[in-house]
Amino acid sequence: MSIIINSRITIPPDELTEDFFLSSGPGGQNVNKVSSAVRIGWKPADSRVFPDELKARLLERLSGRLTGDGTLFVESRIHRSQLLNREEARERLGAIIRGALVVPRKRRPTKPGRGAIEKRLDRKKKQGAKKSLRRKNISE
Repeated sequence: MSIIINSRITIPPDELTEDFFLSSGPGGQNVNKVSSAVRIGWKPADSRVFPDELKARLLERLSGRLTGDGTLFVESRIHRSQLLNREEARERLGAIIRGALVVPRKRRPTKPGRGAIEKRLDRKKKQGAKKSLRRKNISE
């Protein structure tokens, strides 16, 4: 089952690795017998579905989540069912990738308005006057 990123990009199942392991949490005796937890791994550098500029953005934005060999892992052990955990992990992996592909808006620096500058200077003058009244008159 592939992971749909957007209308043009879909990660095929052969690029994903899946591991199943025993999960803690709800499930009763089933927890000790069935490997219902899922770990999905994906290597963005080896992916052939992303163009080079998108791949570079992915690697930059996901650098903190990648392992030493460049694999992104997502685990799910919320549900009692292996199938539901598998779907949950795939959804989370897709959400992480979609979030990393979002281009941040460029910041436009702004200046404070003239009224704000005047208000700030007026407050500074009042604060300075208040503090000067507290000083002892040394010259007398």
